[in-house]
Amino acid sequence: MSDASINASLREDEAEFGDYFALLKPRVMSLVVFTALVGLIAAPVSIHPMVGFCAILFIAIGGGASGALNMWWDADIDQVMKRTKSRPIPAGKVEPGEALNLGLALSGLSVVMLALATNIFAGAFLAFTIFFYVVVYTMWLKRLTPQNIVIGGAAGAFPPVIGWIAATGSMAVEPWLMFALTFLWTPPHFWALALFMRSDYDDAGVPMLTVTHGRKATRAHILVYTVILAVFAVGAAFSGIGGPIYLAVAAVLNLLFIRGAYRIWRRDEADSEADNFAVERGFFKLSLLYLFLHFGAVLVEALLKPYGLGGWG
Repeated sequence: MSDASINASLREDEAEFGDYFALLKPRVMSLVVFTALVGLIAAPVSIHPMVGFCAILFIAIGGGASGALNMWWDADIDQVMKRTKSRPIPAGKVEPGEALNLGLALSGLSVVMLALATNIFAGAFLAFTIFFYVVVYTMWLKRLTPQNIVIGGAAGAFPPVIGWIAATGSMAVEPWLMFALTFLWTPPHFWALALFMRSDYDDAGVPMLTVTHGRKATRAHILVYTVILAVFAVGAAFSGIGGPIYLAVAAVLNLLFIRGAYRIWRRDEADSEADNFAVERGFFKLSLLYLFLHFGAVLVEALLKPYGLGGWG
């Protein structure tokens, strides 16, 4: 092989900016940013736009840091799973040590800067969230128990609480209602993914519910959690974060979500694989829209309140 060919090959294997950015799990980060923004705007205080921007920026960086540390620890199973084998570390683009250093550096930066930009309570809560996601969920629960996504899902539900604390410096019931919305949504969302990804978790040895209890039990769990989520989501319309707009959105979405969960529950492994795949994947896609529109409705209610139009007056 010529020197030119060797150099070209080396350039292909070298990490680019996009590879390091992929370590931050940008799609997950977008959810973190949006829910944190809703928590910040829904707070009953005014906040300087620059302070608000910095708060969301540092919360996003903290979320990205968690993603990098997650990829560092899970590199071995990411290499086995079809859904994750193209990530930067298993693909050989980024060294595990680089991901670890990036995650640690961004974690420290985000926590310190959020505390300086807003308040110490917000910085401390962001630090706790990173710790919960990386240590409690990734390092401990994920490979230990089929309840991994149930308990560990709390990490993804904390951003609106952090946004609220960044704005107010204190706790309240409302941000915990937003927390619960995401917390209860997480299990059916990920169990649907586990159903249509088939053997991924089996191959990786991750004790997801589909692996430890089977697909039939997973379908039943999805239905039960979806019903509980629907009761809570619609009930939240009559709280401080709700209003008629939120109620209308929640009523429609939860009827669709329960219908989707029921269709999954009544499926049978004797049904065609294509039919099962379509139902499960459809529910998973709906779950993405479900959370976005619920938080979008909370955001609209919050933005309309100064004009006397949001909430229940």
